[in-house]
Amino acid sequence: MRRWFLALAMLPSLVLPAAAQSFPDRPIRIIVPVNPGGGTDIFARALQEIIGNSLGQPIIVENRPGASGTIGVQQVVEARPDGHTLGFVWNTPITSAPHTLGARYTIQSIAPVFQVGYSPFALCARPDFPATDLTSMIAAIRARPNTYTWGNEGLGGVMHLGVERILRQLNLQMTTVPFQGAGQTLPAFLGGHITFFGGSLVGAMPAVRAGTARCYFLTTVGGNPAAPEGSGVGSLGLPEMAITIWWGMIAPQGIPADRMAKLTEAFTNAARTPRFQEVMQAQGAIFDLKVGDAMGRAMVAEYNALGEVARSLGLQKQ
Repeated sequence: MRRWFLALAMLPSLVLPAAAQSFPDRPIRIIVPVNPGGGTDIFARALQEIIGNSLGQPIIVENRPGASGTIGVQQVVEARPDGHTLGFVWNTPITSAPHTLGARYTIQSIAPVFQVGYSPFALCARPDFPATDLTSMIAAIRARPNTYTWGNEGLGGVMHLGVERILRQLNLQMTTVPFQGAGQTLPAFLGGHITFFGGSLVGAMPAVRAGTARCYFLTTVGGNPAAPEGSGVGSLGLPEMAITIWWGMIAPQGIPADRMAKLTEAFTNAARTPRFQEVMQAQGAIFDLKVGDAMGRAMVAEYNALGEVARSLGLQKQ
């Protein structure tokens, strides 16, 4: 009998290590739903580098581009909610794709972790375009309606919806050409295949720094030091039409609270470092940390606003 009690007393010590296994117990994947080279990829990899192995496991960044980011986001929301799969995204697949791009997920299936910052969208011309500022750019477009083309991140995306609304308000007629992120739009622009680069100011920065692009039109209310020639929609009397690209971390719904707290602490500590903020500044982005519910409220507000824009433009799910 004594042996039986001794064996029973030892049983918890035999099972405890498996039950109390620490998190994370394998590499953490960050799915980036766009090609390498743009701001979304740059910021995700900067966080990966800063965190290193501080969580006790490697951080692996995986690019899963396609369908304006919805393919990668779908993989995130379908992942097991154990904290080992996250997504680093920009806003199109979150706040506009469910309205216009046939996304199979809903905003309710996405758990917000944190937002790191934002940047204007921009329309940028090559140096040989006959304009020196936003006013002369608008005059050139009006003088030749339906002549010029502008690239964007994809039909029905945040930039397409936001900029198209502004163009209609200003009676500017151009042809939109969709791409899959700045990694595709910028080479097409530099190669002369489209008149204007359309995308985040972050995506345009390589050309701005090289002197091969001038970003006259910014979709924030005011200007941005990274594009000194540019003016925001406030200068056009349209401050209510401001729209930005933002970046942040998402997760599948249902991750245990203790695991989510550990992930949030590690990643937001990395985002707060001067090193990460220097990366954002170098790309023309503005650091603006929103964590958890604060990010969630901003997501829902933008989702609702873009839904109204999509309906007003007569766009249907594709």
